[in-house]
Amino acid sequence: MRNIEKYQSLLTGEVDGLLLTSRFSRHYGAEFDIAEAVAVVSKQGCRYFTDSRYIESATNSIQGFEVLEVGGKVGFVQRINDAIRDFGITTLGYEEAYLTAGELQAYEKQLSAKLVPFNEKIYGFRAQKEEWELELMKKAQEITDKAFTEVLTRIRVGMTELELQAELIYCLYKNGGTGLAFDPIVVSGPNTSMPHGVAGERKIQEGDFITMDFGAAYMGYCSDMTRTVAVGYATEEMEKVYNVVLEAQKAAIAATKAGVIGKDIDGIARKIIADAGYGDYFGHGYGHSLGLEIHEAPNLNMRNDQPMPPYAVCSAEPGIYLPGKFGVRIEDVTILTEDGNIDITNSPKNLIIV
Repeated sequence: MRNIEKYQSLLTGEVDGLLLTSRFSRHYGAEFDIAEAVAVVSKQGCRYFTDSRYIESATNSIQGFEVLEVGGKVGFVQRINDAIRDFGITTLGYEEAYLTAGELQAYEKQLSAKLVPFNEKIYGFRAQKEEWELELMKKAQEITDKAFTEVLTRIRVGMTELELQAELIYCLYKNGGTGLAFDPIVVSGPNTSMPHGVAGERKIQEGDFITMDFGAAYMGYCSDMTRTVAVGYATEEMEKVYNVVLEAQKAAIAATKAGVIGKDIDGIARKIIADAGYGDYFGHGYGHSLGLEIHEAPNLNMRNDQPMPPYAVCSAEPGIYLPGKFGVRIEDVTILTEDGNIDITNSPKNLIIV
């Protein structure tokens, strides 16, 4: 079933049309990425609206939608209202998670159909990836692995976190990335105790841990990976913490499969870290889904009491963060199957000293 047909399957009574305003849902439905556009889906027909900057590529690449240009006197509202009239739409499901209050108020005032919050159902299909999506994500992770291998050769004592971040971004693009999955996290020394620290002017020193959290995007689909490496040497305490995190990750990955409750997988990693005496220093969830966005549902965290679906793609990223000292995070990406999972991250996980 094509993705546009999945969206049409939602039109069973509560709504008879969908208004796709987020880049991610448009990409999912049209299987092509345009930065600025709006789409309408109905059982009678589907239309995709964009301006002159994108109209040629949209017309040449998008199937299943009638592609129409906006601009000048013909704006998005008129195009949407034309579709409402032509397709007999009375209720439009919209993505409340992606519209601002101002945008929603404008649509409610100007559109000739009732708007119904519908984000959860529009979003829901993306939890389980199709085979072609998995192939794109494997490619994104392959690029990310190559970038990690290369950036290890570029780390030097005395370079700043910002300089290393620039090298990492270069390596992601050089090895085939079509974009960044997110802004990379590159921190060193005591800054590694901040899970989402921001690269700065701090110079890398002997005896530092460096944490790099990064991912390439490939044709719109994300990868995600974290590695913590030591510069020159690692102390006994650094090695101990690293090995606890690695043990927690390996145990949780071994238990990860479709049908297992999300919080139970999180709990496996969390217990190992707590039993080692570091329970207070692991604050975030064990993992999250990813795809067209770097953070998607469902999640492998303490709040998810639902079984994980097959072909969800989830990160595996426990960590320990000791304020003022250092932190360690190790992250892979796994594809959940009914029999287990496929870890598509191929970079080594042993403690690397550069």
